[in-house]
Amino acid sequence: MATSTVSAGKSARSSVSTIIAKVIVAVTGIVFVAYVVAHMYGNLMILGGKDAFNDYAHHLRVLGEPMLPYGGFLWVMRVVLIASLIGHAGAAVWLWRRAGRARSTRYVARRPLSYGTFYARAMRWGGVALLLFVVFHLLHLTTNTIKINGDYKLPADRLVSSFEVWWAVLVYLLAVLALGMHLLHGIWGAGMTLGLNTSLRAAEWIRLTAIVVATVAVVGFMVPPLAILFGLAP
Repeated sequence: MATSTVSAGKSARSSVSTIIAKVIVAVTGIVFVAYVVAHMYGNLMILGGKDAFNDYAHHLRVLGEPMLPYGGFLWVMRVVLIASLIGHAGAAVWLWRRAGRARSTRYVARRPLSYGTFYARAMRWGGVALLLFVVFHLLHLTTNTIKINGDYKLPADRLVSSFEVWWAVLVYLLAVLALGMHLLHGIWGAGMTLGLNTSLRAAEWIRLTAIVVATVAVVGFMVPPLAILFGLAP
């Protein structure tokens, strides 16, 4: 009797921990969705020319002055994004490892590959691929540590010169496709986790929102590099 009580207590604590981890993934994911949409909008500024893009980059640095110092808004945003990344990745890895332990238990039958398991693996490895791309992206366009097709000081020059190289565009497009898949399933999963699927109609709206946001993000991010590569951007 005591053994069953202890086991029930452990099971309950494990369930609560799982719920908390899923909520962390969902909430931090929403933060990233907001950032992705804003970042996509900023990238589209390059279609207005280099001056428009450089002006946009400058406005981000002076946003909030004089309440914030020069570049203060960007640092606030970076702190929020870093905290969200740690929470998102940490909770996702914890859930990943917990699922792995559950599958390795001899009482759990191994299931064949299905849509559900394929989706889970795609989300996990797609998330890892996105994390690696974010590191590359920051070293390339933010810190200018990685230089592609020349060394340029202004953000617009750095962006345009990079997307004149076909393999750089290909890497970027592959990352955008991975992002689209992550958004599509992530928004849907976040809606389920946060209990927004209160009815069949609500669940349909969540799925529609996921499709629209993922599609807009993918198209919006793909337009600038392709336009630059094919000489269509001013």
